[in-house]
Amino acid sequence: MASTGDIAFDYGFLLRISEDARRVEALNEYLSSRSYLAGYGPSQADAEAFALLCGPPPELHVHALRWYKHIAALKPQTNDQTSECSTKGKRVQPPWSPPQGTDISKLRLYNSLTRTKEVFVPQKGNRVLWYCCGPTVYDASHMGHARSYISFDILRRILKNYFKYDVFYCMNITDIDDKIIKRARQNYLLEQYIEKKPSASQILQDVLAARTPFKAKLAETTDPDKKQMLERLDAAVDTALGPLQMAVQSNAAGHSLQDHDAQVLLEEAKDLLSEWLDYQFGSQVTENSIFSLLPKYWEGEYHKDMEALNVLPADVLTRVSEYVPEIVAFVKKIVDNGYGYESNGSVYFDTAKFDACPAHSYAKLVPEAVGDQKALQEGEGDLSISADRLSEKRSQNDFALWKASKPGEPSWDSPWGKGRPGWHIECSAMAGSILGESMDIHGGGFDLRFPHHDNELAQSEAYFENDHWVRYFLHTGHLTIAGCKMSKSLKNFITIKDALAKHTARQLRLAFLMHTWKDTLDYSNNTMESAIQYEKFINEFFLNVKDILRSPTDITGQFEKWEAEEIELNKSFYEKKTSVHEALCDNIDTRSALEEMRALVGQSNTYMAARRSAKLPPNRMLLESIALYLTNMLKTFGAIEGTEPIGFPVGGNGQNADLESTVMPYLSVLSDFREDIRKISREKKVTELLKLCDELRDDTLPELGVRLEDRDGLPTSVKLVDKETLLKEREEKKKMEDEKKKKKEEAARKKQEQEMAKLAKMKVKPNEMFRSETDKYSSFDETGFPTHDAEGKELSKGLTKKLRKLYEAQEKLYNEYLQLTQNGS
Repeated sequence: MASTGDIAFDYGFLLRISEDARRVEALNEYLSSRSYLAGYGPSQADAEAFALLCGPPPELHVHALRWYKHIAALKPQTNDQTSECSTKGKRVQPPWSPPQGTDISKLRLYNSLTRTKEVFVPQKGNRVLWYCCGPTVYDASHMGHARSYISFDILRRILKNYFKYDVFYCMNITDIDDKIIKRARQNYLLEQYIEKKPSASQILQDVLAARTPFKAKLAETTDPDKKQMLERLDAAVDTALGPLQMAVQSNAAGHSLQDHDAQVLLEEAKDLLSEWLDYQFGSQVTENSIFSLLPKYWEGEYHKDMEALNVLPADVLTRVSEYVPEIVAFVKKIVDNGYGYESNGSVYFDTAKFDACPAHSYAKLVPEAVGDQKALQEGEGDLSISADRLSEKRSQNDFALWKASKPGEPSWDSPWGKGRPGWHIECSAMAGSILGESMDIHGGGFDLRFPHHDNELAQSEAYFENDHWVRYFLHTGHLTIAGCKMSKSLKNFITIKDALAKHTARQLRLAFLMHTWKDTLDYSNNTMESAIQYEKFINEFFLNVKDILRSPTDITGQFEKWEAEEIELNKSFYEKKTSVHEALCDNIDTRSALEEMRALVGQSNTYMAARRSAKLPPNRMLLESIALYLTNMLKTFGAIEGTEPIGFPVGGNGQNADLESTVMPYLSVLSDFREDIRKISREKKVTELLKLCDELRDDTLPELGVRLEDRDGLPTSVKLVDKETLLKEREEKKKMEDEKKKKKEEAARKKQEQEMAKLAKMKVKPNEMFRSETDKYSSFDETGFPTHDAEGKELSKGLTKKLRKLYEAQEKLYNEYLQLTQNGS
């Protein structure tokens, strides 16, 4: 072998040797004094010499064998030169087989249309068209709304950011509705009433008048939850009535006291009084603006609540009041298609005709609910279930597409006269206008399945003449409060603002993430405490990892050798990522996903603790990878805002997002200085300085949101934590210390009492211990030992034996006492 410029391999001497063994021996001797390996390529001479050999030289000819193997490995495959004695063909690459691989989990969603988990397949490539039923804005948003909108926000984020679907999300605002009309009228009439400044006696008279129809309504109510709500209201009014009635009847109390009692009654009775006023004067309210001010205000409050909960805004927001022309056109086409009919200026959907059509089916979601008049009437609205309205329909199962407006109701022009949209048609027309004849996902609360969503499906498929207006119907579960049903109409609800006053948006979201989105969620102290503890557990891990990553190292020092512990943790990391993915594929099971993430943190904590115990640094890059993954997953779930790569944001809203990187260098200097002071103080035994260092850690820095953790043999850990969290931790620590101190004092007291009792017992002479028990014994021997019971009967042998043991034990105690006395104790 030779490189450029070297003398060519002289193989001519080999041609003169005919015997193979001698030829190999000569070659070996020749190569023993020449380089033929590193840095050289095979020459033509090497190839020709190689062809002279019939096979690999024997092992005893080391140089020839090494040369042969080297040439064989480097010899071009295109070289067709072969020895006439060669028995082996040219070398080629072996065949390659692809790995079998494993099954890839597919996303499955629980589809209410089939009541089972179905593989999710968008209709058009990666595009997902999604419509969600929004709020009816006539009052404050409550935790029932949060249950639906946070849950759908989580699902939407996961589909978009984890599964990488192109999600187009449309939601409506219902700002025309029987509830809104009635509430707006009642609020207006009550405000007018209060502005007239009625006297105390007038208020009393009107409340008593309003109470009569209210009592009748209470007597007719059969729903237990609603009846309980009305009974609470009645009891509150009854309590407020008493003082005012006494004051008015006696005419002895001053006007100021009467006015106070009247205002209390007015506050308690405003619901039944406003309903009484509406019954009398509601038809006289004709100004359309009255019906728009209320929903506009509460829509604004709703958006503020959603922003506070970190719920993403919809890509498109539709308001019923802005889509009345589209709704009229939608209703007209349904009528033209033969599935609707006009009656007294209203238009109804013909459920029987629709259901009789082979291409259609009514009540796809809850077929067993067809004919449920209570549910159907709730769907029509309080203002639309009068006897005359119900008589307009061909069938009790038919529902209103367009309602002829009565006096005291807003109205719009239509081919059938002045009127307003029905509730169900609103969503169909708006969703159809934006998303077209078919959507991938429709979402809403569980209680909307029938009749609202079933009616939406029917009228939309009647309009588009198809049977697939919605491909996947998703319904979030109910929300209960400490096990009780929550309802705005029952006045049993917690507003979102009230909930956010007690817990953070992240804690509320974690509580939702820890439950399956389609099942009932119980909003209780236990539920929220679980979420708080989960947040704390995860946050501590993030703080520990960031502390490790802040430890100084050079650029190569961050790449550390993996031992068995790192390999095992990384294996668990991969397994947990796989489990999280499988959980999310299984109907977006965030509950299981969070449990897998918790387990991963637990394993990481165990690893860090083991390294700390061994006084060894943990593997930075592995822990950073785990922390980054967990942070990204929580960002995907909407539980982390901001751009920090690891962990929860530090500081509240409005603070510098880069707070940690800004202040940490200064805190590190402070921590190092404090550590030096502590070291010197321990060596010099300056306890006052050690106390000041502890006060800095325990009292001063927590007020600034800084936690110092002193560790034996390791540098002090510096962590930025929310001030409120630290102050709460300090309070809990103090409480635990106080309880510990109290228990210690209690134990000392009990011990002292026991010692005093023992000493008192030791002082008793054995011959006196039974003499005081005259209710048990009547005779004693000369040593004070009892011989007869209270009735004069001789004691049994068994009892005597038992008493003798007590006597002897007391003798022993008494002797100990005498010994102590003699020793001067």
